[in-house]
Amino acid sequence: MNIAAVLWDMNPVAFSLGSLELRWYSLLFALAFVAGYCILKTVVFDKEKVPVSYLDRLALYVFLGVLIGARLGHCLFYEPSYYLSHPIEMLLPIKSTAEGWQFTGYQGLASHGGAIGILIAIWLYSRKTKLPVFWVLDRLVIIVALAGLFIRLGNLMNSEIYGVPTRSDWGFVFLRNGEQVAKHPTQLYEATAYFLCFLVLLFCYLHAKRKPKNGVLFGMFLVIVFTSRLIIEHWKEVQESWEASMALNMGQILSLPFIVAGIVILVLAFMNKTGRVADIASLKLEDKTKKK
Repeated sequence: MNIAAVLWDMNPVAFSLGSLELRWYSLLFALAFVAGYCILKTVVFDKEKVPVSYLDRLALYVFLGVLIGARLGHCLFYEPSYYLSHPIEMLLPIKSTAEGWQFTGYQGLASHGGAIGILIAIWLYSRKTKLPVFWVLDRLVIIVALAGLFIRLGNLMNSEIYGVPTRSDWGFVFLRNGEQVAKHPTQLYEATAYFLCFLVLLFCYLHAKRKPKNGVLFGMFLVIVFTSRLIIEHWKEVQESWEASMALNMGQILSLPFIVAGIVILVLAFMNKTGRVADIASLKLEDKTKKK
C-alpha cells in the first residue's frame, strides 16, 4: 500500500432518520439543480429579461431529460442483455428477487445517456416555448458543467467509478470496497475538468464584448467535457467485464461522436451557419406567472 495514499472510507449515507436514508449522491444531485437554477436565474434570465416562468419549465424538462436519459443510457449501453429482458426495472427503482419486488433506488446512471436526454428535452422545450434551441443550449451548458462537478463528487462519496492502480501520492485506497492498493481518483479528475469548463464558459458568456455566436458555448462544452472524458477514461477501471478486451471502453466510444459534433458546431458557428444571435427582447415573451 502506498504510504502517502488517501485512505478513503466515507459513508455514502449523509444522514438517516429511522429507516429513511439520505445519501451524499442524492444530496449533491439535488444541490446541482438548486445551484444551476440560481445561477441561470441571476446570471442569465434576469440579465436578459426572460420571465422566470420559462426557467421553471426549463428546470422540469432538464430534470426529466437527465433522469430518463441517464437511466436508459446505463441500461442500454452497459447492461442491455439484462434490462431488455427486465424492461420494468429500466424506469422503476425496483428489482425482481426470489422474495418478490424489492425497492432498490436507481442503481446505474450513465452521463452520456443523460446528455442525450438533455438534448431531446431542450428540443421539446424549444418547440413549446419558441425560444431558439441554440440560445437555450449555449446558456444551459454553463450550469451543466457545474452539475458535472457535483455528480462526480457524489460518485466519490459512493466510492464508485474510480481508476486503475497508481503509485502516485494522490491515489485513493477505497477501503469500503475492500481495496488494498491506491487507485486513481478519476472522480476528482473529472470533477476538476468540469469545474474548469464551467469557469471558461461563464467567463466567455459574461465578458465577451459581443454575444457569442449561436452554438459557440455549446460546441466548446462538447469539446472540452468529452475530450477530458476521453482522456480520463484511460485511467478508469472498466464498468463492465466485457469492456476489458476493447481498445476503447464504452465511455470513450460514446465520447467520440460528442467531440465530433462539438467541432462541427464550432466550425459552422464561425462560418455564420448557425443562424443569427437571437434578440430575446423581440420575442415578447409572456410571463405566465402573472395573473390576468
